[in-house]
Amino acid sequence: MTLRDIGKTVSDSVLKQVGRAASQVQENRPLPVDVLESDDAYLVVFDAPGATQSDVQVRYIEGAVEVRIDRFRQFYEEFEMRVPGRGMSLDGHAKLPADALVNAEDAKATLRKNGTLEIEIPKEEGGETEESGDTVTIAEPDEGDDEPFDDEDFDE
Repeated sequence: MTLRDIGKTVSDSVLKQVGRAASQVQENRPLPVDVLESDDAYLVVFDAPGATQSDVQVRYIEGAVEVRIDRFRQFYEEFEMRVPGRGMSLDGHAKLPADALVNAEDAKATLRKNGTLEIEIPKEEGGETEESGDTVTIAEPDEGDDEPFDDEDFDE
């Protein structure tokens, strides 16, 4: 083993450790989110970088929108992973206002091609919201759908 081989081995090890640390930092930070309100609905907007429909889970739980994104790394022929720095499991949480009365059963999630995940939750008119212990699944990954969206799958 030459000095050059030793240097390459050490640098590969350092790069992988730095990449793993960056990935863990990203995974421990919540997804950025905005909560907007109109007369008819709440709109919860998350940044969902690199997500496809098959990666995303959205649930309404006890007055909050919960998002889980489990991304998978794409493999590239003839390329070796040098720095694995992207977080693969990302979470987001957005609490709606305490007085929000919503119809979570009719909520709709849309993943835009720019990596924005929009969840629209209609307001409930004068009725009761979901009971606090209820969980409503808004979007789940499609089984076996690992392909990214085509352009026609996105709303503009």
